[in-house]
Amino acid sequence: MKTSRPSRAALAVVAAAALVAGSAAACSGEDDGTITLSVGLFGDFGFGPLYEEYSKLNPEIKFEERIAEFSDHHTNLTTHLATGSGAADIEAVEVGFVSQYTAQPDRFHNLLDLGADELEGQWLDWKWQQALSADGESLIGLGTDVGGMAMCYRTDLFEAAGLPTERDAVSALWAESWDDYVAVGHQYAEATDGAYFFESSGNMFRAMVEQAPEGVYDRDNELIVESNPAISEAWDLSVEAIEAGMSNRLGAWTPEWNAGFNEGTFATIICPAWMTSYIETNAPDASGLWDIATVPGGAGNMGGSHLVLPEQGDHPEEAYAFIEWLTAPEQQLKVFEATGNFPSTPSLYEDEALTGLTKAYFNEAPVGEIFTAAAQAVQPQYQGPLQGDVLATIGQGLGRIEDGSQTPEEAWAQVLNDLESFK
Repeated sequence: MKTSRPSRAALAVVAAAALVAGSAAACSGEDDGTITLSVGLFGDFGFGPLYEEYSKLNPEIKFEERIAEFSDHHTNLTTHLATGSGAADIEAVEVGFVSQYTAQPDRFHNLLDLGADELEGQWLDWKWQQALSADGESLIGLGTDVGGMAMCYRTDLFEAAGLPTERDAVSALWAESWDDYVAVGHQYAEATDGAYFFESSGNMFRAMVEQAPEGVYDRDNELIVESNPAISEAWDLSVEAIEAGMSNRLGAWTPEWNAGFNEGTFATIICPAWMTSYIETNAPDASGLWDIATVPGGAGNMGGSHLVLPEQGDHPEEAYAFIEWLTAPEQQLKVFEATGNFPSTPSLYEDEALTGLTKAYFNEAPVGEIFTAAAQAVQPQYQGPLQGDVLATIGQGLGRIEDGSQTPEEAWAQVLNDLESFK
């Protein structure tokens, strides 16, 4: 979901190298009988070793990985689909955008026609349903990871604020609700100077909304941002936290956000499984200072992706064979071990190889156990056609409150005005 995100500078180098290598393979490959499959991703999905493993099993298949920024990736994919050219053979789609594409299944190869009809029970039911067209006749993607939520926190900053640091005790601080979480934030703000309680209100808002029975759309694909009480409650609580000075006001995926993990400028962050690898990558000097508690408000899902095959791709059978292998439980487990992206295949959820995993970086936190419980507890929420864009628009409104450019009333009014273009 999009899914662990390493430094953007590193991604640029990797992507450039992959593109050069892949282009060379594509130019020469057709002559020697090889096929080069292009794979479009946002961030590092941990597929590198698996490309090598698959090519050893299938020497005729080579890979070209293209990596773009999260928003650019989805914008580019939409453009490529509209123009009929430019898409990779395989594209990753984050959960907030998948419903936009299931509404236009003719732009993708129907995976049910390629053999996926025999695999339905392999995934969490709601993960499978997310990639189905409304009539159930087309499946556009196979699921990679899911983003069952937890809460990562800095033990050193909690200790400095006089708060408990052991993960069960921290979980108990906000066991009942997000109101409890904000109440702890008030305690933290009163006890500290110069360190914020969380990095940005946008993630807090999204987590609260993702836990609600309904989010920004109803099942008729009507926007319910203005009428859904869960939205207004999440907005009001987020505004309260902003006005109390809890937010570090850091934009996600920015260099400042990355640096904040290592420098300890904020104490907590909403933490789907994929976030753990991101923290570890960007805060190498903070090992043992981060730990993992449960998330307020019960279960919820934030992030996760599907792999889709645009109709314009030249090698659908080969591409499908690869993503079927890549999303099988064995490979999903390897990705989790390497990157923290949590499997969407429940056959692993009682496997000690998954549930017994711990992370030394997070004080030996039992990540397998924590995120298995999080994934199993998710109550799926309907995702509307422009889910990701709607949430981003609301997040931008909160950002304008954070930077002082608008009052809460002005920001909400602009959000509603901006959302008119999505109706």
